[in-house]
Order: sequence, then C-alpha cells, then structure tokens
Amino acid sequence: MERMDKLGQAREPFLFVLSYDLKEQFVQPLSSLDENIFFKIGNQRNYPQKPLNKAYYLKKNPIPFSKYKKALEKILEEIRAGNTYLLNLTFETPIESNLSLKEIFTYARAKYKLYFKDNFICFSPEKFIEIEGNTISTYPMKGTIEASTPNAKEKILANEKEMAEHIMIVDLMRNDLGMVATDIKVEKFRYIEKIKAGDKELLQVSSKISAKLPTNWRENISSILNTMLPAGSITGTPKRSTVEIIKNIENYKREFYTGVFGIFDGKNLYSAVMIRFIENRDGKLFYKSGGGITIDSDAQSEYVELIDKIYLPF
Repeated sequence: MERMDKLGQAREPFLFVLSYDLKEQFVQPLSSLDENIFFKIGNQRNYPQKPLNKAYYLKKNPIPFSKYKKALEKILEEIRAGNTYLLNLTFETPIESNLSLKEIFTYARAKYKLYFKDNFICFSPEKFIEIEGNTISTYPMKGTIEASTPNAKEKILANEKEMAEHIMIVDLMRNDLGMVATDIKVEKFRYIEKIKAGDKELLQVSSKISAKLPTNWRENISSILNTMLPAGSITGTPKRSTVEIIKNIENYKREFYTGVFGIFDGKNLYSAVMIRFIENRDGKLFYKSGGGITIDSDAQSEYVELIDKIYLPF
C-alpha cells in the first residue's frame, strides 16, 4: 500500500488490485504492467475488443436451497440480537462453460473489467470511489430486479425492504467518506441503471455521494483506501460487527471477490468493487455472488437473486 503513495506523489499512473480482507495487494505502474493482466475502467482499457463469434453455454450448480436458508436464518438471529441490520451474504457456485476465462473476459460487456493472470476475472457494474480534482465520489449499489417484470422500475423503487437496505448503505458510505473528506453531499439518491445479465436485463439501484479531499490526497491514497475498505455495499452495517458475522457464516474465503481494483492515471483515481466474479481453481470455474439481507428478507427470493446474478454479460 505504501507503493501507492510513492507512485501517487510522483504522479505515475498505476493499477491496483486489493483483496476483500486486504491480505493480498497488487500495485504496479501501468508502464510496466504484467502482460497477463488486462483491464477496462470506464473508457480506459489495455486490450483489443473482440466480438463474440461462437455459441457458448453456462451451466450453474448452485448450493441447495436448504443450505442457503440455514445461513440466512443465522443472519436473521444476529439481526434480532442487534448485531447487524444489513449483511451481504455471498456464496460460490461451481459453473461450467465452453469458454475460457480470458474469452469470457474479452467478450463481456461491462463498465469495469479485470483479467488477473488466469486466476480470476470480474465484470463489475459497481463503481467504488472516483476522485477527480479534489472531489471524491462513491456510488453504492443496492437493489436489483429483472427488467422484464411488469412496472419493474416502480416496483423496485417502492419496495420497502429494498428502500431500507439502500438507505442503510448510503448512510454507511456517508460515514466512511466523512473519515477521509469533508462537505459530504448525497448528489443522487436511488437512480436506476440497466445492465445486461446474459439473456436477461436487470435494473440496479444506485446513489451518488460526494465530498472534498485535501489537495495532497495523491500522497495519501493508501490511507483513503484503508479507511474505506472493505466496501460497505458488500459487507453491511454496522461494518465492524457485520464483517465478523460474515466470517463466521460464509463457508468459503472471498479472497479477491468483493475487493476493489482501479487505476490512478497520474491525476485522478477510478475504481470498482469486484463483483460479478469468476475464479479459476485448478481448471475449474467458480462464480461468486450474493445479496443484502435485512430483517424483511425472504429466503426464496434471496436465493433466486443469488442465482440470477450468475450470468455472462454478452
């Protein structure tokens, strides 16, 4: 993490990839980036686009509903005890496809993409933080519905459970920004974005929160990220106790999944949360996905959302 501050102070562009628990960290100047790392962040990319020109398949092998329901019930017990109010529960799902990890990455359509040494890819729709000039902004994303649902936009915005979940995350991210910046403002509250999810389209609900950083922020990039990670949208609130509950309930290690990656371009910083994530372990692929759990969560609906988020965005 100290390398970030040195590169930032020198105004040298770099890529960073940080695991969920910050135990694994990768920071490298763009001028000497490894040949087997590819990224797309907004309009910036370091690989050629290629159209999908062959038939493909995706087979999902999700955990049994009974196992999912048992984990959710444990979370509801913690909520009733006052230890958490919102918790992002995730699982890994074995998948099968005739496409390689690199092919999936190349063909995927997403605002934020990363291919990391054939170990994993992500094609994320969710920004983490963006710093332009001395303004820092974050874009928490909470709330998903299939776009084909009748009156989908009206339903997701009127859903009380989704509203409560989103308000809690916005409040958490306001607090996180308040630890590194001043003059915090919620610029946009619960706006809708449409994303491609395989043969479906999803509507996702986001907000934009901005604040002002001191002028020397480029010398303290590591401190900003350390303070704000892990991201509130993929943990929950209150963050510290919720992270401990996640550790006890989830039956696998997230590792880079739900971490963040981004670039510093010499002036500004752009980053994304590593969701929509596929990991390669010994030639087998695992898709990691999840969603937010509150006291009003329905096990069957949350289980369906977990599976719906397993897709290839072609």
